[in-house]
Amino acid sequence: MRQNIKNVSPMSNEGRNVYVIEHLTCAFFTLLRDKPMDAISVSELCSHAGVGRASFYRNFNCKEDIIRLYIDGLFSEWMDEYAEGNGKPISALIRSLFSHFEKHREFYRLLNEKELIYLLKDAIIRICGPKPEQPKSEAYAKAFVAYSLYGWIEVWFQRGMKESPEEMEGLFKIQGLNSKGGMVS
Repeated sequence: MRQNIKNVSPMSNEGRNVYVIEHLTCAFFTLLRDKPMDAISVSELCSHAGVGRASFYRNFNCKEDIIRLYIDGLFSEWMDEYAEGNGKPISALIRSLFSHFEKHREFYRLLNEKELIYLLKDAIIRICGPKPEQPKSEAYAKAFVAYSLYGWIEVWFQRGMKESPEEMEGLFKIQGLNSKGGMVS
């Protein structure tokens, strides 16, 4: 179970840690709206969040880790929603993923504006990408799917997020990929 303010005691170490993470995250995104990430110091972030620098370094190694943790939380939510309909074709995964981006449009728009979309790649690779224990054919097929999916996401952001999730699903179907991620001959 993912920890959040609602399921831990506020007086426990766990509760204080959740509090610190939520406040640092909120403060970071508030500051990021007005300035580039490089212009936000850890001291300024901690001051804005009302927590000490030690609290930041107890939870994060760098500011990008705040974004990564937030993305992981959003993707975990999306994966839980998508898993409810297991056995769907890849085109449904595309529609579902772009629906997720639509649902959290303002967050992803901020990442795009601040040129931080590359942080999505790690999450996509973790979810869809190859694993060291897989046979080579499966590993390369998964790498093809994961990096292609990231490419689609990056282009969609560059184009201004104009196409709907349904349009993205249709475009995917046109590309001639089969349900296992391979090219249709």
